[in-house]
Amino acid sequence: MQNQNENFEKKVSPPSFIKLAMRNMVRKGSKSVSHFSITFLVLIAILILLATIGKPNIPL
Repeated sequence: MQNQNENFEKKVSPPSFIKLAMRNMVRKGSKSVSHFSITFLVLIAILILLATIGKPNIPL
């Protein structure tokens, strides 16, 4: 029995980075959602700002 338990323990790999990140997001709850939404809004604002600054001026 001892040999089988040792083999089983060796086969279990440490959790991946993605699994750890998902577990952390679930544990933090609304804090992660708020940080994600703030990041999303800032990114959209930067893209809109760049679009308005780089808009070509076409005379009609």
